[in-house]
Amino acid sequence: MSDSSRRSFLKTSLVAAGAGTLATGQTISAADAASTNSEKRPLKLGTVTYNLAKEWSLDDIFKNLEETGFEGVELRTTHAHAVEIDLTAAQRAEVKKRFEDSPIELVQMGSAFEYHSPDPAVVKKNIEGTKVYAQLAHDVGASGIKVRPNGLPDEVPVEKTLEQIGKALHECGKVGEDLGVEMRVECHGRGTSRIPNMKKIMDYADQPFVVVNWNSNQVDNEDGGFQKNFDLLKDKIRHVHIVDLYREDYPWRDLFRNLNEMHYDGYCFAEIKGTCDPIRLMRYYRALFLAYQDVL
Repeated sequence: MSDSSRRSFLKTSLVAAGAGTLATGQTISAADAASTNSEKRPLKLGTVTYNLAKEWSLDDIFKNLEETGFEGVELRTTHAHAVEIDLTAAQRAEVKKRFEDSPIELVQMGSAFEYHSPDPAVVKKNIEGTKVYAQLAHDVGASGIKVRPNGLPDEVPVEKTLEQIGKALHECGKVGEDLGVEMRVECHGRGTSRIPNMKKIMDYADQPFVVVNWNSNQVDNEDGGFQKNFDLLKDKIRHVHIVDLYREDYPWRDLFRNLNEMHYDGYCFAEIKGTCDPIRLMRYYRALFLAYQDVL
């Protein structure tokens, strides 16, 4: 079975097997959901390993994600699964093959590289680190890496910092383009997470392999509101992080509706804290994720 066929089969199986159980104990099947929501297709759900899975080995990741109906993963650097830049060529090939042979997709590598520092040497170090990490992503089969801005230095004009970040990302994006690895820029940091500022960063970057990692921040509701902000970046959104879905102060239905309307084929990745029972948490999370989309 090809990799794409295997994932398609898994998705069908997981929707059937993982349809949620209501508080009454009644289970809603995928067929029932499909019959009443014939035009709906659920967005793909995965997880970052930051927090929830930071102590998991690759074996744990394959087992736990498949068991709970999660389809993809972002491997955060420094965590227990140890997919790091010091892997040999043979070890990188082994990681790639393990994912190819599994139903779980390695979607993205998660870094903490950032480009806002007023010190040019620090920015240069982060750019060079990004290039090395992009090579790792290519070697293990990930289509992108997460990078970020991380704030606006008080002593520097805002526009100058935004331009600096964008130009640094342009340089990284050229390397990513050669490797087939996207620079997915997380909407992150004090001031830099605001969507109008992220739009300026993207404009300064002006590189097809520099794209947006939507981050589901509260500031998405500011600067004219959620819809205005989403529309500013929707043409560049290639990855989405979602946090605790119980939060009623974030427009989850609007987010998922917009993603479906733009025919988004990427993932929504849970960025949540772990618990003593992560499997139960992930099952509840997936059920709410589907329910917000009216497919459960």
